[in-house]
Amino acid sequence: MNGLALHERPAASASWRIALPHTAAAVPVARALVRTALAEVEHPADCDTAELLTAELVANAVEHTAGRGPIELVVELLPSGCQVEVHDPDPAPPGRLTAPVVEEPDVWQEGGRGLLLIRALSSSCGHRPTPSGKAVWFRLPAVPAQRRRSA
Repeated sequence: MNGLALHERPAASASWRIALPHTAAAVPVARALVRTALAEVEHPADCDTAELLTAELVANAVEHTAGRGPIELVVELLPSGCQVEVHDPDPAPPGRLTAPVVEEPDVWQEGGRGLLLIRALSSSCGHRPTPSGKAVWFRLPAVPAQRRRSA
């Protein structure tokens, strides 16, 4: 190599994995874990959006999957953004997460908007089979410092 090459060292990746109860009590725990993880490493992903979408994934896993076994939350922070996965024991794909929206949800119904929120607010989302069921995930990009709101 000729001369000196200076490279900016990429920020280190970090990840968290936690088993959560297959009950509604898992939702606030998952929200708190995502908020803490992003704050702890001062990650540049949008914390409010990550928290909201995580709550939607966990609530869907609790409400729409069979079984009483625990669900698992996986949070991975990368220099380019963050990825959140929720693993559950049901192998059935999640509703219309990746299918085109045929009809809008009824505005008077309590449910039906969670997957639309995930699709609309994430940079990408999807699901994949796992040996014990499936993982449903979303990604959020890193937000430049000047676009993040100050606390």
